[in-house]
Amino acid sequence: MPQKIKRSDEKESIFGLKLNGNVFFTSALFILISIVLTLIFKDSASEFFNTTQESVSRHGGWFYILGVNFFLLFVLYLALSKYGNLKIGGPDAEPEFKKISWFSMLFSAGMGIGLLYFSISEPLTHFSNPPFGEGGNAEAAREAMKYTYLHWGVHIWGIYALVGLSLAYFTYTRGLPLTLRSVFYPFLGKRIYGIWGDLIDIFAVIATLFGLATSLGYGVTQISAGLNYIFDLPDSITSQVLIIAFITLVATVSVVSGIHKGVKFLSEWNIRVAAILLLLILILGPTMFIFKSYVQNVGAYIGSFFEISTWTESYSQDNWQMPWTITYWGWWIAWSPFVGMFIARISKGRQVREFILSVLFLPTIVIFFWMTAFGGTAINDALLGETSVMEAVNTNADISLFVFFENYPFTIVLNLVAIALVASFFVTSSDSGSLVIDSLTSGGKIDAPKGQRVFWAVTEGTIAAVLLIGGGLEALQTASIVSALPFTVILFIMCYSLYLGLKEDHKKQQLQSDEDKYEQTLKRIIEKRKQKDTEK
Repeated sequence: MPQKIKRSDEKESIFGLKLNGNVFFTSALFILISIVLTLIFKDSASEFFNTTQESVSRHGGWFYILGVNFFLLFVLYLALSKYGNLKIGGPDAEPEFKKISWFSMLFSAGMGIGLLYFSISEPLTHFSNPPFGEGGNAEAAREAMKYTYLHWGVHIWGIYALVGLSLAYFTYTRGLPLTLRSVFYPFLGKRIYGIWGDLIDIFAVIATLFGLATSLGYGVTQISAGLNYIFDLPDSITSQVLIIAFITLVATVSVVSGIHKGVKFLSEWNIRVAAILLLLILILGPTMFIFKSYVQNVGAYIGSFFEISTWTESYSQDNWQMPWTITYWGWWIAWSPFVGMFIARISKGRQVREFILSVLFLPTIVIFFWMTAFGGTAINDALLGETSVMEAVNTNADISLFVFFENYPFTIVLNLVAIALVASFFVTSSDSGSLVIDSLTSGGKIDAPKGQRVFWAVTEGTIAAVLLIGGGLEALQTASIVSALPFTVILFIMCYSLYLGLKEDHKKQQLQSDEDKYEQTLKRIIEKRKQKDTEK
């Protein structure tokens, strides 16, 4: 049985709130300064964000590519090794949630808004402007789906599995607080409760907030564009800020109700509605084409997996990767403290192998089918001469999903369901993020006061609104990429720390197992001797 570590993280209440003051106030101050500077220098903010994004992508892109591949291979090694038999929380731990609820929550937190926003626009953009060769033909279609799968496949979930497993293991197996600092206990020991631990959690809070704001920004622009397209309502920054305010209010209500009520209910609702929408596309659309292309797309992705995963544009000056692969890797890494910590919170009692393989492959299988049903069908329509969706992507990607539905019966119903689903994913991401950030800033407390959750729910919405005002989606993307760069270094260290922890516990469990076998053997010998003495 793994030894529980004595905790030293108890913090005194501050103004009646249970906070780690260093993490809470430093993070809040940094966010406040960022907001104020963005508003003051609004006119030059957009140019600054664009320049910064290009610089980080050009000089640090290779590091992101190296990192996401290493993280994926590392968690696969853990799953297939002897450590895969270990259980999160110890041998006697039982899962807190049923599998369907567990999957619903991790999927809603990990994907959500982006899946709806990019399901049409990304494949069509790659189709018209592929990384290699001419666009608009069958070869470009195959390339488009391969790179869409790359950006939405196992690499994302490898990052999430690493952070989620690390946090869950050190929290539930070792008895440490549910914060990122706990993962570094093998290196720092009780110093995780000092300045080094505070710095790690501050990095995690900032990366999470900006990663979350990016996703919320995509969601609100799509909702606003959809309402404009369907009902001719204004699509402006003011409208987007009002939408953020309304959905943040709903998210606040959900986060106050807690993970077992609001978050769980909305996550399961999201999965059901998404499944209905996918089923409608499958039934009303080119059913056989979707199934056939799904098989082909998966095969093409697997066949070129290592090549496309490690491509760094070394011999090209096109910089195709900057707005796509590099931006995605930065976004997912920035998003990983939030998703990883949320997955950790709901994964007690899962076996390491079950956890990793489920997190890696179950969402990926669903996402690939979703991207094929929406993006693959849109590409097929373009090849057949139906260009309305392609034109929408080229002019305003925010409305591409709604234009896509114009080719189907019950268009208004599909559009309304899509908007409701984007909004619901928005709420789920926001309230899940609030729970996570609250845990980071309260010293790892799972059930901190409700007022703290409300504060962070409002803060997330405020950041998304201000960055949209200051620089649009480019500002949100830049914030994610920049905050993810130092966090990638932390993830490399996390791999080694997790390995040390699992190795130590496996050794202890093996010794305990050997002792148990010895005791059982000794007991059997004694019983046999007693039996012989009785017979005599």
